[in-house]
Amino acid sequence: MERINPPELARPSGFSHVVTAEGRFVFLAGQTALDVDNRIVGEDVVTQFERALGNLLTALRAAGGEPSDLCSLTVYIVDMDDYRAHAREIGQVWKRLVGTEYPAMAGIGVSRLWDVEALVEVQGFAVVSR
Repeated sequence: MERINPPELARPSGFSHVVTAEGRFVFLAGQTALDVDNRIVGEDVVTQFERALGNLLTALRAAGGEPSDLCSLTVYIVDMDDYRAHAREIGQVWKRLVGTEYPAMAGIGVSRLWDVEALVEVQGFAVVSR
């Protein structure tokens, strides 16, 4: 996997501009902070982000992948101001669960998610080399 950040673009922080990889594509469904009983857990965006990302990584590992195999991630955010206010804490969650490498990423503000209690949803794709 190669992460490319052209000098002609602004220096990325918390994402990569381009990711290239060879291997088996793994498409990961959007994950929220659902527990195994289909209940949203966590009252704040940081706690929900941690659970949603953890759920996504559980799905990735079930497909034979690791966090470093993530090529692209989209974060759907109900309250962008709240998310940005907690960006440092969310970044700490990322580093603890994934590490210091970042996939190509987008954060998209939405009016709500499927479960009204959900504050954030993560969806992505990975390339697993085998």
